[in-house]
Amino acid sequence: METSMRARAEVDLAAVRDNVRALRARAGNAQLMAVVKSDAYGHGMVPCARAAVQAGATWLGTALPEEALALRAAGIGPGQARVLCWVWTPGGPWREAVEADVDVSVSALWALEEAAAAARAAGRTARVHLKADTGLGRAGCQPADWPELVAAARAAEAEGTVKVTGLWSHFACADEPGHPSIAAQLASFREAVEHAERAGIDPEVRHHANSPALLTLPESHFDLVRSGVSVYGISPVPQIAGPAEFGLRPAMTLSASLSLVKKVPGGHGVSYGHHYTTPGETTLALVPVGYADGVPRHASGTGPVLVAGKWRTVAGRVAMDQFVVDLGGDTAGAGERAVLFGPGDAGEPTAEDWARAAGTIAYEIVTRIGRRVPRVYLGELPADGEARPR
Repeated sequence: METSMRARAEVDLAAVRDNVRALRARAGNAQLMAVVKSDAYGHGMVPCARAAVQAGATWLGTALPEEALALRAAGIGPGQARVLCWVWTPGGPWREAVEADVDVSVSALWALEEAAAAARAAGRTARVHLKADTGLGRAGCQPADWPELVAAARAAEAEGTVKVTGLWSHFACADEPGHPSIAAQLASFREAVEHAERAGIDPEVRHHANSPALLTLPESHFDLVRSGVSVYGISPVPQIAGPAEFGLRPAMTLSASLSLVKKVPGGHGVSYGHHYTTPGETTLALVPVGYADGVPRHASGTGPVLVAGKWRTVAGRVAMDQFVVDLGGDTAGAGERAVLFGPGDAGEPTAEDWARAAGTIAYEIVTRIGRRVPRVYLGELPADGEARPR
């Protein structure tokens, strides 16, 4: 047997470091934030955060404050990387974030007030990024309300409870270069920044660019770029170029050990609903991962897998814990490795291939791989180690 593990997600931290270096080179004079939300898009938050910092990321980004606090608890201090978190609800752990020297995003007066109150209680100054809604329509302050938020932030700065360390926004269609909303959002952001600076705000960083904007829109880089899925070697604009064209390498390889191989006659139904029936006598292999592990059920009948040296396709429905592939008469043994996706170097499918098969995006494919699948880290350096040139 090639492995005794039912399934494994190998994460190449050397690839993460190399990706960060490649992204930094494209960022020009801007600093780079490695976004490690959602367990680093399924790759493992703390190991990937450390790898990113070792390769020169000066900021880390999280969605939830709990994620940001976990980074600090893991020993990634403010001297190593600033941390920004942006999904807040009333009553959140504002004080804990302030005490951990975590930057917090503010889109409305209530959030500014809670950040300032937490700062008073902690006896410290809250580091705040004011977020402008330049057209995405999610978080962020609308242009009509921006002057009021800026004025309140200036008052909080005068009180000493708040320091506005960032001004920021987020693109809606940066993965569609040339979309008219891109220029409109940049113009709106520049207006928001100019207003804030005229009012006396002096931020450390201004940032708008996500992964696709980092790779395709240099004029959006400002002082800081936020790189998410590209840190993990996935192209955010696959219709334009794959990872290799951007100097990136996918970091995750998902595989499983075949749990059963058996011969069956023609006309044999396979998996729930018998949506697949064997066209003739053949060999079926059972892959012991399913939608409980993050394998998309939408890829039933279409998901690609490398087994016994060839691409196969999921035969029938993906079940909770397993799915079947038809080997077409080829032989394989229990314990042999089935590779669902990886960098593609050995002919295996990629996360982008699975995204096409499931009608989704590669972001979702890697992020949804669940905790039942152990992460195995390759190329890990000591927590205080320096990345060596390769």
